[in-house]
Amino acid sequence: MSMDSNPMPMPMSDPNAWATAMNNLGMAPMNMTGQPLLSDFDSGLGMMTGMNPMMPGLGYVPPPPLPHDLPIIKEIIHYQSCTLFPPNPNLPFPAMRERPPGCKTVFVGGLPENATEALIVEVFGQLGEIIAIRKSKKNFCHIRFAEEFTVDRALFLSGYRMRLGSSTDKKDTGRLHVDFAQARDDLYEWECRQRLYAREERHRRRMEEDRFRPPSPPPIVHYSDHECCQLGDKIKDEAAFAEAVHVLLTWVERGEVNRRNANNFYSMIQSSNSHIRQLMSQKATHEKELEVAKDKFKTALSGILAQFEQIVSVFHAASKQKAWDHFSKAQRKNLDMWRKQAEEIRNMQNEELMGIRREEEMEMSDDDMEDTHDPDDSGPVAQVEALKEENDSLRCQLDAYRNEVELLKQEQGKNQEHTPPQHSEEDTIRQQQLTFLQQALQGMQKQLLKMCEEMKQREAELEKSVEDKQQLESQVQSLKEGLESLKKTRTPQVSNTRTPQVSNTRTPQVSNTRTPQVSNTHTHPTGIISTFLHVHPFGASIEYIFSYLQQLDTKINTGQVGALLGRLPCTFRQELTGVGASLEKRWKFCGFEGIKTK
Repeated sequence: MSMDSNPMPMPMSDPNAWATAMNNLGMAPMNMTGQPLLSDFDSGLGMMTGMNPMMPGLGYVPPPPLPHDLPIIKEIIHYQSCTLFPPNPNLPFPAMRERPPGCKTVFVGGLPENATEALIVEVFGQLGEIIAIRKSKKNFCHIRFAEEFTVDRALFLSGYRMRLGSSTDKKDTGRLHVDFAQARDDLYEWECRQRLYAREERHRRRMEEDRFRPPSPPPIVHYSDHECCQLGDKIKDEAAFAEAVHVLLTWVERGEVNRRNANNFYSMIQSSNSHIRQLMSQKATHEKELEVAKDKFKTALSGILAQFEQIVSVFHAASKQKAWDHFSKAQRKNLDMWRKQAEEIRNMQNEELMGIRREEEMEMSDDDMEDTHDPDDSGPVAQVEALKEENDSLRCQLDAYRNEVELLKQEQGKNQEHTPPQHSEEDTIRQQQLTFLQQALQGMQKQLLKMCEEMKQREAELEKSVEDKQQLESQVQSLKEGLESLKKTRTPQVSNTRTPQVSNTRTPQVSNTRTPQVSNTHTHPTGIISTFLHVHPFGASIEYIFSYLQQLDTKINTGQVGALLGRLPCTFRQELTGVGASLEKRWKFCGFEGIKTK
């Protein structure tokens, strides 16, 4: 391709299309010979070459609009088969259609009638790679390029006159009109790219969400004997207790419990219950640490307050006339301001310390109130007293309702005497109030009768409990007397013969056995336990026996009770009752089983 070396400066009426196209390509506006058209063109205004504008974080920044009076120079272009002459600069710029998205195809009209496809390739192939050419018989064609920016270069040739060779025939000349063309292939490729970008954006957002999303909890394993054994060990481990209890809760809620594995679940629940002791010990430890921290804080705060007092004392000493007269006016102002700030901070710290002391005093008063609480208030006597008080209050309310009903009746009678008969609405309202009060009165009477019956039942139960207590005391006294007589009459060694009977007492026969020696301190508990088990023929657990003995003697403990029962095998016997998880150890009284009547 040969170029004419003589530039022809021609001002254009609307140079924005060509200048914008060249600027979008990152190039300075220049003519076809490669010479720049503007000497003062700033290359930083164009697009950054070598970067993808679709990259994340990089957006396309359009260049600033160019002035309309910017001179654009178009020159004669010589090709091997034709010559292109620039358009008249005084003519208006041809109208162009809107650019379709992803446009790579241009419409070229005004071709000479004798123009061939090879000529089109020669002219437009210099601008960029051509993918396809669709030529029509009506002097126009469609050219599809490989890149979108090539379309901007092709628009530069719009308005040029084409002449084939040196012929002046009408069929060998024509004025080119280059415009955007809408092609389905371009739109399809553009949509594919947009979908690709959308997929990449969704993937990027999903990756961001996954990165910031908290991890999912691990799935709960299904129940099996092996997993049950492992879970039992985890429950006993303090570090894995929370996770193990969550699994146990899920199994129970799923309904994994049945008769076959009920004992396993019972043992795991029992282990969970035993963890309460550890939690209580941890709580006690933390409370101690909190108390120690509070003491340290109070000590440190007291030291800080002492230092504040010293600082304030320094300021007060400096404020005296002895030293105050030697300071300048600015220094006095600063000293006064510092003294006020120090006093405010000191007062705030004092209030905080006093608040801590008030809270401690309130806690101590609450503890004293809990300690002075009477433990016998929950007994039957206290319940009877409470019922009596409630009964009295109900009677007072009943009397009040009766008085109100009588007053309403009197008012109703007076109104009937002095009021004309047209006030029927007031009578209806008063009648409704009277009905309501009567119903309330009936309800209170029923409640009062019910409370009286409950009080009578409680009094009968109280009398019965007193009689049982007296009976038990008499039995304990008789057993004490029998034991004392046995101790006096029994010798240390017991022969193989039958033991003679003691006067006024019946002694059980002993064969080849030695009666264990019981100390005086254990005689009283032994008699009480014998009487207690005698009225419980099916036996009782050691906790039940201990709870009964503790009401009489608070110094005894469970270990002493178990040792005492174990030292008297002829009087007390331990048996196992229940099946499976309900298995329980019970003590029974067997002192009368060895006595045989003749």
